[in-house]
Amino acid sequence: MIATVESILKKYLPEETGYQKTLLEAMNYSLLAGGKRIRPTMMQETYWIFGGEGEEIEPFMAAMEMIHTYSLVHDDLPAMDNDTLRRGRTTTWREFGEDMGILAGDGLLTYAFETAAKAFDKTLHADRVGRAIGILAQKAGIYGMAGGQAVDVELTGGPIPADTLDFIYRLKTGALLEASMMIGAVLAGAGEEEIHLCEQIAGDIGMAFQIRDDMLDVISTEEELGKPIGSDERNIKTTYVTLYGLEKADAEVRRLSERAIDALAKLPGDKDFFISFIKKMEDRSR
Repeated sequence: MIATVESILKKYLPEETGYQKTLLEAMNYSLLAGGKRIRPTMMQETYWIFGGEGEEIEPFMAAMEMIHTYSLVHDDLPAMDNDTLRRGRTTTWREFGEDMGILAGDGLLTYAFETAAKAFDKTLHADRVGRAIGILAQKAGIYGMAGGQAVDVELTGGPIPADTLDFIYRLKTGALLEASMMIGAVLAGAGEEEIHLCEQIAGDIGMAFQIRDDMLDVISTEEELGKPIGSDERNIKTTYVTLYGLEKADAEVRRLSERAIDALAKLPGDKDFFISFIKKMEDRSR
């Protein structure tokens, strides 16, 4: 599945030419750094669950990965997490400079919407594409990922109440996963209740995924993660582990995963991918 996403992503990479060539190189460097490609894969699998068969999903898959990648590029900046390693290679800002790292993130975010708009030429349902673009914008923006990140940054270095941490995780990590499943459902013509259910399922997956990330920052290794460990402690960040400990964090991952699997049973089509993914996520080491 990763190979499929990679081939789709490469179709939409900007050509590294012109006076702004360095910016385009930095964007592509970031996009091609590897990764699990979870979000576009979830989008495509949801599209298939609801019987989608067209190509309009592909620009959105690429756009989603561009938005996710831009968030990582900006996360790594000195003003944020100040990380120098991402996915086993030098972070974008260290490779191209801090100024170009900022611009690469900006470029990826903007180019994502240019890419998503190409779906209009690949569909008979322009209304679905328009709605999907709206979902992508909302879940990436101030009421989604960027909003969660803002609260996270503002409160770093001090205690964060449990309900606020939930809010941060639901937006910062969960929002793009929610958008992925919702867009797949919308483009395939799913009903309103089904779209809402997809949002709930993805929200639980995102919460479980982020809590597992908290755990890995403590129990994993730099070789396994492909990035420095202990950054939460180094940046004095409140996490599920610091609030509840490893045992309770693990229990919450499993509770959320079970709830997501139970909800999946209400959707049509083949859910084997999602069930397998959720079960692997519970015990992932990277």
